[in-house]
Amino acid sequence: MLRVDYLRFLQLSFQGVTAAYSSLTSLVLHPLSLPRSDHLLPSLDLCLLPPFSSPMNATPVVQHHLAQNASGNIKELSTSAIYNLLSPCIVPADSPRARFSNWSRTFHCSPLIVFEPSNLEQCRLIFQLAQREHRTVRIVGEGLSPSDLACTSDFMLRTTRMNKLRVVDPEKQFVVCDGGIRLEDLERELATHQLALRNLGSISMQAMGGVITTATHGTGIEFKVLGDDVLSLSLLLADGTLVYCSRYENEDLFKATLCGMGSTGLVVSVQIRVEPAFRLRESQETRPFDEILDNLDDIVHQAQHVRLWWYPQNKSVRVCSADRTVEPERPESSSKSSITTFLTHHLVELFLFLARFWPLLAYYIARYVAWMESAPKVVVGESGSILRADCRFAQHTTEWAIPYEHAKACLLHLREWLETEPYSPNGTYPNFPIELRFSAPDDIWLSPAFGRRTCWIGIIQFKPYGLPVRYQELFRRFEVIMTSFEGRPHWAKPHHLGPSQLHKLYPHFDDFVRVVERVDPMGMLRNENVRRHIFGERGPATDPRVFKLHKAPYNPALSP
Repeated sequence: MLRVDYLRFLQLSFQGVTAAYSSLTSLVLHPLSLPRSDHLLPSLDLCLLPPFSSPMNATPVVQHHLAQNASGNIKELSTSAIYNLLSPCIVPADSPRARFSNWSRTFHCSPLIVFEPSNLEQCRLIFQLAQREHRTVRIVGEGLSPSDLACTSDFMLRTTRMNKLRVVDPEKQFVVCDGGIRLEDLERELATHQLALRNLGSISMQAMGGVITTATHGTGIEFKVLGDDVLSLSLLLADGTLVYCSRYENEDLFKATLCGMGSTGLVVSVQIRVEPAFRLRESQETRPFDEILDNLDDIVHQAQHVRLWWYPQNKSVRVCSADRTVEPERPESSSKSSITTFLTHHLVELFLFLARFWPLLAYYIARYVAWMESAPKVVVGESGSILRADCRFAQHTTEWAIPYEHAKACLLHLREWLETEPYSPNGTYPNFPIELRFSAPDDIWLSPAFGRRTCWIGIIQFKPYGLPVRYQELFRRFEVIMTSFEGRPHWAKPHHLGPSQLHKLYPHFDDFVRVVERVDPMGMLRNENVRRHIFGERGPATDPRVFKLHKAPYNPALSP
């Protein structure tokens, strides 16, 4: 099949045939390479990009930094020269940005240096500096992961300034964007081209690189995780090599990077599938739990996107079903929304604060919220407004993916456990609601939905006003139940599994490790979380309590 050079196509879009020819000559003289002598020029099937002879079929938005040539030989620079070149992107040590907290403020760290590069050459310099000083580099987007996945005590590379939409092709329905672009910004830009992503997770504050490297998912039994819509990636490896990967070139690296937790390289740019902008009609109703259980399969398949909010304290489930529609927008009344926000947000947070002192109050708060949100409702809106969800408050959360076929049995087991949990030794009154989402099987090596239809089950413990609450034992007992049903953890969320357990859950786990060791043999891109869960390192240095403000003593029995 005829091929077209991806990076050359981007240059052609902006600089014309003459500049493209000049750059192509340079590329031929200095081909990109992968370890183990895989000399592969970045290329892409014509079915995914416009023909070379018709570069204007796609709309370039701004010039892509990938088109810039390398400025000299980085390895010949002195370390002090590298520091000088990087000074514009080093966050001052006295800046609040020099310290990191995730969105829910459950994990915190003070990296040795925080870098905020704006182009590829600065990223190469950061990697070169880390190699010289034997430091690790943690690549971080918006820090949404509710675990220590983004934390490090060495170098941190924030992608917030590499955040542009680069190419739009409405005809072939794809776009090319930077790995650091926030989903909400991408959605807004796509809307100006009457385009949209096919599916979304609950929130859109994540960076694209984080979305695809943690198998972020939405809901819909016929929809796969968001990373499955990625057509190709350009990736900066630990040694500073820029490589292209897709299902047609460097496929093993492609499938390892999707849900690779940033351990294979820096996602520089992403080519992702989109579709014409669409509206969704969502209907919401509250039904008894037993009725949901008896008709679960019919309910899951009754709409394109089905999400369930289970309130065990009220023995009820809020069913949210959304389908594409051509109906005009029908938003919720603004006055009603304001009142509801006060009654189900501000008042509830106050009650949750009081429940820190009177735990039984948590049970009645859940019943109150379930009652407040029990009325039937129909809303029509643009896709993002329907697919996203209100996360309410800062929270501890964990989520597991079980085979869809086990969903009924697992929910029954969970109900039995939740009815007794508050009364068990060290028991905790669980918060609300328990979220259930669904997805189709995919072929991404470490995706929790790899090879099977999936039911995602997530629980939360809110942190009213950001204050600490009890959650560890509750989550540990939940994890035991999930693993008994072949559950796989959401990679961005806390869990206690190590390589021995993960090897049994993921058929390609060993393949993933081999790719990581091949492209990063020195482990430069492995932070404490990756070393703990993927490589089985144990001890105080890799324990997640390192990044907690309120630390419990290190306990080897609690390590993977």
